[in-house]
Amino acid sequence: MRQINRHPQPGMRLMLVLLPFVLLLAAYFLGSAVRLEANPHDKLLPGLDGMLAAIDRMAFTPDRRSGDYLFWLDTLVSLARLLTGLVIASLIGLCIGITAGVFPMWRASLSPLMTVLSMIPPLAILPVLFIVFGLDELSKIMLIVIGITPMLARDLEHRAREIPQEILIKAQTLGASSWTLVLRVVLPQLLSRLLTSLRLLLGSAWLFLISAEAISSTAGLGYRIFLVRRYMAMDVIIPYVVWITLLAWLMDLALRALHRTCFPWAEGGKA
Repeated sequence: MRQINRHPQPGMRLMLVLLPFVLLLAAYFLGSAVRLEANPHDKLLPGLDGMLAAIDRMAFTPDRRSGDYLFWLDTLVSLARLLTGLVIASLIGLCIGITAGVFPMWRASLSPLMTVLSMIPPLAILPVLFIVFGLDELSKIMLIVIGITPMLARDLEHRAREIPQEILIKAQTLGASSWTLVLRVVLPQLLSRLLTSLRLLLGSAWLFLISAEAISSTAGLGYRIFLVRRYMAMDVIIPYVVWITLLAWLMDLALRALHRTCFPWAEGGKA
C-alpha cells in the first residue's frame, strides 16, 4: 500500500501525537540532568524540581512587596490586553472586509490600502505607538489591533468576493436591498471565516502582546519573562513560555469549538 493511502488507527494516532512531545521532554530532561550533574548551580537547563519551586513561588506564594500572586496577575493582565485587542480588530476587520468585499466602489480604495498596511511590520512602528498613545494600556492594545486588522480585513474581503454571484443576484431578484444582502447573505459567511482567521492569527497576536509588554509594562506575561531574564531565571521563563503556549492552544480549541457549534455547515466545522 502506498504511504499516501495509509491512515493511523485511533490508538496509533494518539501515540503519534504524543511521540514528539515525549521525545522533546526526554531530550530536555536528559540535557538538564547532564548539565546539573556537572554544575548543580547551572541555570540554563533547570530541572523539574527547580521549575516546580519557581511555579510555587510565583503562583501560590504572595509577593512580599505587593501581596499579589504574580503568576495569576500577569495572566489576567495579558489576557485582558489580548482579548480587548482581538475584539477590536475583529470588529474593524469585519466591517472593512464586508465593505471592500461587497461594494466595488469602496473596494477600489480600501483593498489597496489594506494591502499596503498589511506589509508594514507592526513591531517597526511600536516606538511610534508609544509616542502617540503613551506607555499605558492603549499602546499595547493598539499594537495588536494594527498588527492583525489589515490581514484579517484582507482575508474577510477575499471570502466575501468568493460568494457566488448567483446567490447575490437571486437575493436581489427577490427584492433584497444592499443592507439585507449584507446581513442575510454575506455576514453569516464572514462570521464563519472570522473565527478561522482568528485561529490563524492568534500566534501573531501573542507575539505583538509579548513584544509590547517586554518594552513597557509593569505587569504581564511578557513583562515578567523579560524582567527575570537579567537574572537568567530559566526556572521562571520556561514555565511562563509553556503557560503562554497552553493558553494559546486553549484559545484555539475554544474558537474551533465555537465554530463547530455556530457554523456546523461550514467546511471548517466538519473537520
